[in-house]
Amino acid sequence: MKVQNTGVSLLVSLVLTSILAATPALGQAGLFDELYARGQKQNAGLKTLTASFVETSTSPLLTRPVIARGMVFVERPSRVALRYTDPDARVVLIDDGRMTLSWPSANLRSVKDVGASQRRIQKYFVDSSPGELRSHFQVEAREADDRPGTYLVTMVPKRKQILEGMTRLELWLDRTSLLPAAMRMTFPGGDTKLMTFADVKPNAPVDPAWFTIGEGPGPSR
Repeated sequence: MKVQNTGVSLLVSLVLTSILAATPALGQAGLFDELYARGQKQNAGLKTLTASFVETSTSPLLTRPVIARGMVFVERPSRVALRYTDPDARVVLIDDGRMTLSWPSANLRSVKDVGASQRRIQKYFVDSSPGELRSHFQVEAREADDRPGTYLVTMVPKRKQILEGMTRLELWLDRTSLLPAAMRMTFPGGDTKLMTFADVKPNAPVDPAWFTIGEGPGPSR
């Protein structure tokens, strides 16, 4: 279905970016200063991150949301593994500028060069100053009403090139750790993808086997 395949490379790149570097460089005047200073200090020591997730995809073409579950593994500077376990197993890997998708039940296996996409994400999100970031996006940050204990950062692209892939990005950040609690992307046509994160662990040991196609080393603890 379109909602399951639209913007897969964008999704993975945004997961990588939001977890590792993008989120602190967001916000309005007062809140921005606090988040930026705290985030810069935190990110300096962040090497890996693991979390479980629930992914909810919606589309005007679907009568009900599609829900999937799995684990995400991140290793700086640019390795990401999304390992889905439910409703069926599939793996999305980004490593060395390549994205590999393995979806046995759908008989899908593909390898794609995403180096250019990663560089654009780096340019727009990570390397930008606050002023540059606001030249690319309309940015709003506030304490979240729907998820207590989090900040909600909303980004609406200004540039046509970005709008062609995503029309809105919402990030919920834990107010204490600034680690991601949830992320929702809205795509052209009205499709949405919401990822909620639990058991988020910074600098947890990450077995290299998680970044290979296969079952991995076993359940993460």
